[in-house]
Amino acid sequence: MGGETATARKVMVVADPSRESAGALQYALSHVVVENDELILVHVENPNSWKQTFSFLKRNNFGSSSSSSNPTNTPSEMGGGSGSAAGGGAGGADVDFLESMKQVCEIAQPKLRVRSIRVPMEAKDRASAILDRSQTLGVDILIIGQRRSLSTAILGSNKRRPGGAAMKLWLDTAEYLIENSKCTCVGVQKKGQNGGYLLNSKTHKNFWLLA
Repeated sequence: MGGETATARKVMVVADPSRESAGALQYALSHVVVENDELILVHVENPNSWKQTFSFLKRNNFGSSSSSSNPTNTPSEMGGGSGSAAGGGAGGADVDFLESMKQVCEIAQPKLRVRSIRVPMEAKDRASAILDRSQTLGVDILIIGQRRSLSTAILGSNKRRPGGAAMKLWLDTAEYLIENSKCTCVGVQKKGQNGGYLLNSKTHKNFWLLA
């Protein structure tokens, strides 16, 4: 689903402090981006969820780990960073995990252009915020970590799906982006450290890719 092209591409990875997001970033670094590309890490900030983010970081000991020079870091290593648990404020944990993900990218591919963006959710839902920003930036490939769910399992089936606003409620964020993104969108499920990836896009359903 990736590969080297003559012109530089913009590849966006949805970033958050989760194993799914870490797996998506690993897939992007190992199978999608090349030197001429630009990698954009986008995080949608929900001001009401910082307590959950802080709890996640603390529970997974992200604050005590540091970035490794090994580009095949485990999800907990990829979320590392000094002082995330000590941040204490609404934005402290977000700053640490996003900066750590950026550092992992720079270590894995030193010549790659990497930038991180924080997008306020405001009145929009997370999926719409991501979709709007990807279109504004002219992104070529959008990558998001995906959890297995009932709607994922029947995404490619012949069952009738709702449309419009009802569809947004029926699908999770990854599935909605896959269905509605104007650029290629890939949902990534990481299967263990060396177990490969299960990929979903509009044209490929449950596509298995070795690590």
